[in-house]
Amino acid sequence: MKLLRVGTAGSERPALLDRNGTLRDLSGLVTDIDGELLADASTLARVREAARTPDVLPPLDADGLRVGPPLARIGKIVCIGLNYHDHAAETGAAIPEEPILFFKAPDTVVGPEDTVLVPRGSRKTDWEVELAVVIGRTARYLDSAEEALGHVAGYTTSHDVSEREFQIERGGTWDKGKNCETFNPLGPWLVTADEVPDPQALPLRLWVNGELKQDGTTAEQIFPVGEVVRYLSHFMTLYPGDVINTGTPAGVAMGRPEPKPYLRAGDVVELEVEGLGRQRQELKDA
Repeated sequence: MKLLRVGTAGSERPALLDRNGTLRDLSGLVTDIDGELLADASTLARVREAARTPDVLPPLDADGLRVGPPLARIGKIVCIGLNYHDHAAETGAAIPEEPILFFKAPDTVVGPEDTVLVPRGSRKTDWEVELAVVIGRTARYLDSAEEALGHVAGYTTSHDVSEREFQIERGGTWDKGKNCETFNPLGPWLVTADEVPDPQALPLRLWVNGELKQDGTTAEQIFPVGEVVRYLSHFMTLYPGDVINTGTPAGVAMGRPEPKPYLRAGDVVELEVEGLGRQRQELKDA
């Protein structure tokens, strides 16, 4: 299923994109798309049944309708740094022996076509297309990557916007360069795990002002999705509605020759993970 949320910010309604590309209203079945829904097997089963016979769901006029983040009330966003072989190489970093972790606050999340704000004082705002994992079952101390994949509700496209000076040159942790306002566009769709048979075979691409900057595949991940979920479950409990950003492939501004083409107000970024939908953001000054 392709689940999404549409409407003005803070007032989104749950929806489903059916196999014919028609947007369908889910608000008669569920109040929202969130961790509570993902953990409720009986309600999810009713949504799946409706998806198989979509005419029972009223259509929505998609023209001019804002698409919001596909998930409400996100618990936490755990991010994996340097998780692609080619990205580590372009930045001159050693391949990590264990996943590198940092967090983004849920209030960084915006819709896939919402404006991204360049922070005040920023000189090095960068782009990162990522596969995001959405947890559907509580995960703690999992034994295997295979078991971990059984705790994944679905996948979506994430833009892990980063301010490299704040992240690397200002001391402390990476978090200060990752948590600026609007720094995590998410969506458009939450695609359920049954429709993504192999999360390690997904192309990812990103364009800036129409120029292709990133063109990679999740096959390049150092730590695959199942291993990331298993590993995290030994350091924290993962709950339904938690999100994991799984890293970015090569092609970021930080990895380019000088002068590095960091983002500025007026730039337009487009990105996609194949099968999970496309994003587009215009950047403006905060």
